[in-house]
Amino acid sequence: MKNTLTLNNGVECPALGIGTFMLSPADAENSVREALKMGYRLVDTAAAYQNERACGRGIRASGVPREDVFLSTKLWPSEYTNPRAVDETLERLGTDYVDLLYIHQPAGDWLAGYRRLEKALRDGKARSIGISNFKGRYLEELAAKWETVPQFMQAEAHPYFTQRELRRTLDRLDIRLMSWYPLGHGDKALLREPVLADIAARLGRTPAQVVLRWHVQMGFSVIPGSRNVDHIRDNLAVLDFALTDADMAAIATLDKGVRYYHRTDEQLVQFAAWQPTYEKA
Repeated sequence: MKNTLTLNNGVECPALGIGTFMLSPADAENSVREALKMGYRLVDTAAAYQNERACGRGIRASGVPREDVFLSTKLWPSEYTNPRAVDETLERLGTDYVDLLYIHQPAGDWLAGYRRLEKALRDGKARSIGISNFKGRYLEELAAKWETVPQFMQAEAHPYFTQRELRRTLDRLDIRLMSWYPLGHGDKALLREPVLADIAARLGRTPAQVVLRWHVQMGFSVIPGSRNVDHIRDNLAVLDFALTDADMAAIATLDKGVRYYHRTDEQLVQFAAWQPTYEKA
């Protein structure tokens, strides 16, 4: 089974990674270090998570060569007009390039932010670029103005919310989806669904492993985050089994159009003004 995705620029990205959203610097460093030791090769962070330095430390402490790690991060809207934003990001991470660089929200001067990504790509400071939380008119407007098609869209996705409409657009543009809230933002109702329980029992897996395997077979890159090393290890085990076509069809019936993240225009204004607080070097 292939456990990587080929992006529209030929770069290979792991299908499964470790996410660091809502992890403290200490937890992020520990989770990244231990995940890489186990065999993970994708690490996702962001300026807004305020743990980029910790992720960099975790990568170095793991003993895994930097070139073997697919490192993903995101510029925050307050950084979009900062000409040194990319260099400052690299400095926090302790690297001279990232494998994937996003703009995090369609807030502030997001087109300037995207131009910064395109320049980072040309300059070799990013191997691929992406957009996070873009949809509807924001995606349409950006698509009319970009010089380089992004390689990734990062968005909420799980069996309760499969992003059918967005995926049609992404498929047309040859953009991959990286899914967050992959287990329904901790909604126990999802993991208790009889469909998932039955599949898990037949395969000798957990419902969470079944859901993460569903993401992989949907063609997504998925980045579950955890501070629990046992959970991180369990998540990695989704790469050594497969769901049948019948399993995938059964899981498809769970799509309720239920999402857990709701953003308002007022929040976008707040995002543009907020400045992350970074760890000191």
